[in-house]
Amino acid sequence: MSDLLVDVRDLVVDFPVGGPGAYVRAVDGVSFTMGPGHALGIVGESGSGKSTVAAALLGLHRGTGTRLGGTVRVAGTDVGGASAAELRRLRGATAAMVFQDPLSSLDPYYAVGDQIAEVYRVHAAVSRRAARARAVSVLDRVGIPDAVRRSRARPHEFSGGMRQRALIAMALVCEPRLLIADEPTTALDVTVQAQILDLLHGLRREEGLGLLLVTHDVGVAAESVDELLVMRDGHAVERGPVAEVLAGPADPYTRVLLAAVPRLDAPRKPRPSRETAKTAAGLAGAAGGAGVVSAGLSEAASGTAGGDGAEVPVVEALGLRREFGRGKRRVTAVGGVSLAVRAGETLGVVGESGSGKSTLGRMLVGLLEPSSGRVRHAGDEARGIPAGVQMVFQDPVSSLNPRRSVGESIADPLRAAGERDEAAIRARALALLERVGLEPGHYDRYPHEFSGGQRQRVGIARALAPRPRLIVCDEPVSALDVTTQAQVTALLAELQQELGIALVFIAHDLAVVRQVSDRVAVMRSGEIVEEGPVDEVYDRPAHPYTRQLLDAVPVLDPELAAARRHRAVGPS
Repeated sequence: MSDLLVDVRDLVVDFPVGGPGAYVRAVDGVSFTMGPGHALGIVGESGSGKSTVAAALLGLHRGTGTRLGGTVRVAGTDVGGASAAELRRLRGATAAMVFQDPLSSLDPYYAVGDQIAEVYRVHAAVSRRAARARAVSVLDRVGIPDAVRRSRARPHEFSGGMRQRALIAMALVCEPRLLIADEPTTALDVTVQAQILDLLHGLRREEGLGLLLVTHDVGVAAESVDELLVMRDGHAVERGPVAEVLAGPADPYTRVLLAAVPRLDAPRKPRPSRETAKTAAGLAGAAGGAGVVSAGLSEAASGTAGGDGAEVPVVEALGLRREFGRGKRRVTAVGGVSLAVRAGETLGVVGESGSGKSTLGRMLVGLLEPSSGRVRHAGDEARGIPAGVQMVFQDPVSSLNPRRSVGESIADPLRAAGERDEAAIRARALALLERVGLEPGHYDRYPHEFSGGQRQRVGIARALAPRPRLIVCDEPVSALDVTTQAQVTALLAELQQELGIALVFIAHDLAVVRQVSDRVAVMRSGEIVEEGPVDEVYDRPAHPYTRQLLDAVPVLDPELAAARRHRAVGPS
C-alpha cells in the first residue's frame, strides 16, 4: 500500500441537480492504482466521468455539495479525510493538475510569469527574483519562445495553445510527484503536442513523475501512457496495458471508440460536389419563410454570378494583414493573406499555435479589423460584422454567458436576426440541441453544468441557429471526444450539403481536417506557405513545414510512437 502513488477504491461521485435531495451519479464504483513513475490514461466520451475522477484525486469536489463514496489516497494522503492544510500541501507540491480550459484557469489581470512564480512561492521559501527566474525556466522548458519577454505578457496576449503550455509550466514549477493532466494537449497543434508529450515522457524517465492523463484523443494516450482505463457513463468498462487494449479491445464500447478515431491514412468519405451544394442552397433560398434565414443566403450561398459570369465567392480575403502592439513591440499576426471560399466548399486552415489561424478567422467574420487589405462577402466590401456570418469559437467557456441557460444562448442569434415568435425560437433551439447530440431537457441548464465537450456542442448549435451562409469554425472539435467529433463533423457536412454554406475549418488536428475539407491552407508565421486540394497537399506536400506537421501527427501504435520518439531525441 505504501508503495502506491495513487490508490482509488470504489469511487462514487454524485452531483446535486435540481431541488433538494436530487443527485446525478457521475462516477460509479471506479477503482485503480498507480505506482511511482507510472502513467495511466483515462479515455472516454464527454460526460463519461473522466475529469470528475481526476478532480477527486485533489479533493476539488470538497465544499461543492457533491456526495463522495469510496476512498482516494495520493502519496499516502487520504484525500477524503485530509484537513485543509494537508490538501494545500498536497496540491502543487505532491500532485499538480493541468486543467482543460486554460483561459478560465489563468487570471486575466496578472502576467503569466507572475502567476507561475506565485505558485512556486507558496510551496518554496524563495525570493521574488528566484521565483520569477524559475517561472521563466519552466516556460522555456514547455516551448514558449522568448520566455523572458513572454513571461511579462497577460493571458489574452497568448494564443490558445500557448495558454495551455503556460498551464503545464505552472503545474511543473514545483516538480510534483504526480501530474494530473486533464486534456493537456487539447488546444495544441501537432508539433507542440509532440513536444509536450516528449517533455512529459522525459520527466517520467528522469524524475519518476507519475502521470494520470485524461484525454479524448486515443492517439495521444497511445504515445504517452503504460495503461488505459476506458470509461463510459461513470463506469470503468475496460483496463489494461495500452498496447493490448488498442490491439485487441475486449469491450464493444472500446471498439466503437477506436473505430471513430480520425486517421491520416483512412479513406475519405465522398463529399458532395459544389454543384450539389449550390442546388441545395437555391432550394433553401426558395423555401423562403421556413424558419429564420440570413439575408442574402440564396444569392450568396448559391454562387451569384458577377458581371463577367464568374462565380462570386461567399468570402474573399485580399492581402489581409493584421498587426498587434506598437513600436518595437509590434507583432505581425497575419501578413498579406489572400484566399477565397465558395458556396458548398470547406477550406481547412492548419498550422502551429501563433501562426495566425484564429486571427485570420476573426477578420473573415468582421470581429477584427485588418491593419491593411480587404474582406469581401458575396462580392461586397465588408464593414463590421455582415449578416449571414457566424463563428464557432475555440474556447466554449469564455464564449458562453454563464448567467444564461444554454437554450437561451442558442436562441439569442434568432432574436438578433429579427424572429419574434418565441414558440418558434424555442422549437428551433430544442431541435438544434438534439442535432448536436444533447437533450431537449438541457435547454434550461447553465454552461457550468456541462462537460467541456458538451459546452462546445452548445457553441456549434448557437452558430447554426440563424442558418448562416458562412461559418468560421475555430477549433470546433478540439474539446470533443472522437465519437462526438465524428458526429459533429458529419453534422456540418450534412448542413453544408443541405444549405450550401461555406465553411472555414481552423484546426490543429490534421486527420480531422483531411476528412472534412475540400482544400487546405497551411499557415506559418502569419503567411500561407502551401494551399491546394486536400488530397494533393496531404499525399504530396511541397513545403518542408507541411511535411513536418504531418510527421508529428500521433499514431495509435505505441511501439511506432516510441520508435519515432527515439529517433527524435536519440537513445536515453
